[in-house]
Amino acid sequence: MVGFDEALDILENNARRQILKRLVKEPHYPLQLAELLDISQQAVVKHLRVLEGAGFVDSQKVPSEKGGPPKKMYTVNQSFSLHLDLGPNLFRAEYRKMPSGGAMRLSSRLPRDLSNVVEKIGTRRKLPMVEAMSMLSEMDFALERIDEQRDAIIALHQQVMQKVAPEIDDSSESYEERQLAHAMLNQPRRPLDLDLFSQGLRIQSMHAEHMMDGLRERLLRDFANHSGNLVAAREGTPLPWWLAK
Repeated sequence: MVGFDEALDILENNARRQILKRLVKEPHYPLQLAELLDISQQAVVKHLRVLEGAGFVDSQKVPSEKGGPPKKMYTVNQSFSLHLDLGPNLFRAEYRKMPSGGAMRLSSRLPRDLSNVVEKIGTRRKLPMVEAMSMLSEMDFALERIDEQRDAIIALHQQVMQKVAPEIDDSSESYEERQLAHAMLNQPRRPLDLDLFSQGLRIQSMHAEHMMDGLRERLLRDFANHSGNLVAAREGTPLPWWLAK
């Protein structure tokens, strides 16, 4: 499976994006794509090799309808989403693979107002086009609402980062310490890979571990000051990873 950087590198090419737009609708062979996109068949084949090598598409040979040699047909075989959020104190890049399974398996993850769509898909093997358009319209509205909510959460995330930035500047003695604090804020729910962090800043791992010890101690003091000596939580509530030694 490709990651965000590799996917972005492949999709930055407009010809490859145009090829994928055709292939998601139905399989095509290189000559078809060359005629549709008005580029050489040689260029199309080159792009298809890149897409197939990255696992974006599959190919298979099918018999020619006119009795000639078999044709190589290509089809898309991946379902994923790329998220990129950029702004002051904001950089989030994420590759998300789409969940698999039928409508009933996906139902627990879907908004309740799409339950009628799930029921209809779960009971029919084929849909009339007019009914499919109605369902897709409902899903488009649902996606718009979710996107608006996501945008608001990202904007709130950005405001938190802006408000904590002065505290990081005041309490950090070096550029490396500020970068460590920002790295922890960028992934607050999982432990930071100090080796990878050290490589990114070209510093020794021991130096990063020493900075982490100092930052962890400060966080523990802040945690105690803001929460008191006794912290109440539900049973099974996971503690922040930086509380563990």
